[in-house]
Amino acid sequence: MLRNLKIKNLALVDDVQVGFRSGLNVITGETGAGKSLLIGALRLLLGERADKSMIRTGETSCSVYAEFGLEDTSAIDAILADIGLESCDGGLLIIRRVITESSNKTTVNDEPVTLQVLKRLGTVLVDMHGPYDHQSLLDTATQLEILDAFGLVEAAKAAYLSEYAKLRAIQKQIDAINADNEEDLERQIEFLSYRVSEIETAKLSVEEDAEVAEEHGIIANSQQVLELANGAVNALTEGEGCAFDSLAAAQRSLNQLVKIMPEAKEWHDEIESAITQVQEVVRSIEGSAAGIDASPERMQWLDDRLTTYQTLKRKYGSTVEAILQNATDWKSQLDGLRGRGKKRAELQSELDLVLKLVEKAGRVLRGKRENVADRLSECITKELVDIGFEHGFFDVQLRPCEPGPSGMDEIEFGFAPNAGEDMRPLRMIASSGEISRVMLATKAVLARHDRIPVLVFDEIDANVGGEIGGAVGRKLAQVAQHHQLICITHLPQVAACGTTHLAVSKSVVDGRTYTEVHLLDEESRPDEIARMLGGKGSTNTTLQHATELLQNTNQASRQHA
Repeated sequence: MLRNLKIKNLALVDDVQVGFRSGLNVITGETGAGKSLLIGALRLLLGERADKSMIRTGETSCSVYAEFGLEDTSAIDAILADIGLESCDGGLLIIRRVITESSNKTTVNDEPVTLQVLKRLGTVLVDMHGPYDHQSLLDTATQLEILDAFGLVEAAKAAYLSEYAKLRAIQKQIDAINADNEEDLERQIEFLSYRVSEIETAKLSVEEDAEVAEEHGIIANSQQVLELANGAVNALTEGEGCAFDSLAAAQRSLNQLVKIMPEAKEWHDEIESAITQVQEVVRSIEGSAAGIDASPERMQWLDDRLTTYQTLKRKYGSTVEAILQNATDWKSQLDGLRGRGKKRAELQSELDLVLKLVEKAGRVLRGKRENVADRLSECITKELVDIGFEHGFFDVQLRPCEPGPSGMDEIEFGFAPNAGEDMRPLRMIASSGEISRVMLATKAVLARHDRIPVLVFDEIDANVGGEIGGAVGRKLAQVAQHHQLICITHLPQVAACGTTHLAVSKSVVDGRTYTEVHLLDEESRPDEIARMLGGKGSTNTTLQHATELLQNTNQASRQHA
């Protein structure tokens, strides 16, 4: 439950601390006193956006603080664990927001968090119901959510949504294929085909790229190559004073020296090896020089081949490896484009199969909804009788429809407020007072199944009064047996049903307006009820009436208990 709410420098509020208790907490006060500021502060703590205009005039910041004491922290702990925070210690959860002109600081148990985290916590902490929220009851999506919450069909709904997500994913792929313009596709296929064909026809290879460049360089300089080769051969073996002749002369001398100095044998062998190496080098030079094809035909082929490599590198990649990889990628794209018809057929077959699974899961979900629809009708009808619709009747109608995000069912809440009236869709009811009471009856039914600990009603009793107001108050008190309720009300009949009564007032001191909140006791409470009955000029009669209203309400509560 919500234990404490602290507000500082928020609009008309200077510095207020409000303590709440279990059961029905009612908040009363004259119009404009600042009752809704309490709810507004709570909304800020649950993730509503804020701006600097909320800061009290003359101040630089405002802050709101809430302290929750929770018996079951499992849902909260799961969220905290998901964002890497420690679980609640002893069920204590503290949320704080500080808003300045340039920043917005939010903490949970003194750890910084985002507004999105506050919103997540809010969904399991507090159910807020404002003066216009009853209009959401007219929305068929909300009606379906109410039925599902009452029927506890989460497992069947999750199974359906899993299959439906697969259906939508496949349909998205089919739509993407069908969305493409055929002429654009043909142009794309033609463009990629030309690229792939040009590369494949060229028969490129990394090895040939290097060889062509090397041979082209040699042939382009063939005259110089031959001259240098011949010069090397002459120096080694054929010219006057060539290396071969000198080595041969050295060898003859060593042949004689070996007879005198045995160690000269090693020198003789090394000279012999050098002569052999010279001969091998000469043969290699002559062979390479003789192998050069410097014909115009060969040169033309090399020019053409070199141009091919250079052109394709300029168009499709800086290296042969890049060109070949691009060709592979484009060929894969071509296969995909040319196989679109086949892919479309495969997807359609897959869609037909998944559609059957969706319909099967949808029928299971529908069956569970149909099983609880009549029970929901009966429960809400019973609650409506308690709050003044003695002959009213509530109905839940389900009709099959095509698979959608919420299932294969269309829903319509029907309502007949009075005996002899035909059942009409709830959306056709003009009276906001009637719709408010239907919402209260619905909340009363769902409260028994709902694990949210705190329910907030901001003027849910709008447009009702008299005995109906008393019935609404008693119904709120009944719901408060399962949840902590915080209710802003203008009806004395509702206020009298509260187990905790907070009165909001405002005053002007030195030209500044201040909002104050007071916890009423048995002595001060009749005065507030009297004010609500008769306005500012309360008389002894209205005070007596207020006292009797409180006594009768307390007596009725004890009898009900």
